[in-house]
Amino acid sequence: MTSLHSAIEEIDGINLPNIDSQIDPPVSEEEMRQAVRTLLLGLGENPDREGLRDTPKRVVKALKFLTSGYHQSLDELLNGAVFHEDADEMVLVRDIDIFSSCEHHILPILGRAHVAYIPDGKVIGLSKVARICEMYGRRLQVQERLTAQIADALQGLLKPKGVAVVVEASHMCMVMRGVQKVGSWTSTSAVRGIFSTDAKTRQEFMSLIRHTPSFS
Repeated sequence: MTSLHSAIEEIDGINLPNIDSQIDPPVSEEEMRQAVRTLLLGLGENPDREGLRDTPKRVVKALKFLTSGYHQSLDELLNGAVFHEDADEMVLVRDIDIFSSCEHHILPILGRAHVAYIPDGKVIGLSKVARICEMYGRRLQVQERLTAQIADALQGLLKPKGVAVVVEASHMCMVMRGVQKVGSWTSTSAVRGIFSTDAKTRQEFMSLIRHTPSFS
């Protein structure tokens, strides 16, 4: 029988980094702080003034948090939360907050993800769906890759009948600079299995993510 760890390596061999190789980065934290200091000087600022004195330290700490997904793996994230269950109806987790960083400008990508799958004998803890989105979001990204990575992770882990992912996000590299189009959103989708071959199933998913749920 293939172990969960082996299965994870098979599914995400391209997308997941070698976690062990990232434990000791080739650049020290002090070198990273000096790089931020150099940037401040290049911007015409005085990194020794009171307001900026600790900025290099803060920037490095923030960047490490925002890219902490490089140091996570599906194996440790799941922690065994894949269960055998006789279920074959759509499971949808929608409106998952996404906070990522554009790899071209290292500016924020802010949005939400909608993730659905149709089980084929196995289900995953619902919170783990959100954590998968978070793990891939906390890397330098392009939205198209992020969307596909979420879909491929679930498809590989559960071998379900199908997976569908839609990510809707606003890119600060478009809002704050460049074309400066405030209010613009980018939508990307990735469909696997029955969602790609059955238009009715795909339409049901799209209808559900557009429907506003009501709670009494």
